[in-house]
Amino acid sequence: MEDMMPLMTRATERTGRLVRAVRQEQFGLATPCAKFDVKDLINHLEWVAEMFESLGRKGPSVEQGPYAGDFPKRAEGTLAAWSRPEAWEGTSPDRGLPMTALAHMYLVDMVVHGWDLARATGQEYEPDLDAVSRALHFTEQMVEMGRRRGVFGAPVAVPDDAPQFDRLLGIIGRDPVWTV
Repeated sequence: MEDMMPLMTRATERTGRLVRAVRQEQFGLATPCAKFDVKDLINHLEWVAEMFESLGRKGPSVEQGPYAGDFPKRAEGTLAAWSRPEAWEGTSPDRGLPMTALAHMYLVDMVVHGWDLARATGQEYEPDLDAVSRALHFTEQMVEMGRRRGVFGAPVAVPDDAPQFDRLLGIIGRDPVWTV
């Protein structure tokens, strides 16, 4: 917990700044995540925050609701839930996964979807290098399960000596050079 909370917090804050800077006229723009336009991506982030708050409190998964425009507030709730030591203990009753795995899933979502949003809206994005390293290590271990569950796309080839963030994007099916 001691090493993950700062990573989760920084990644969430970076993504929150990006969300707050999106203008309504950008909602229909495409994103590197083919399933989402900008508004859908922000709605997905709202759901991710709500779901991981519930999971951090050992609650059930929640269904995604309609866009509410309150990602930063929901993200604060997520971080509050995970700041409790008991959030990290055991496995999720709902998912059957170690709580540490769920925290890593949240970190991957914040890091990658932050990039998705920045690319789609023309914002600058510099992910936290420690968060990227942790997300890449976790994703390398979980990528096949993620693909089976439809969470990750087909890999995109990137050079072996590419930066860690480009390798993370490629592993989960994002093209690191994607532009609008």
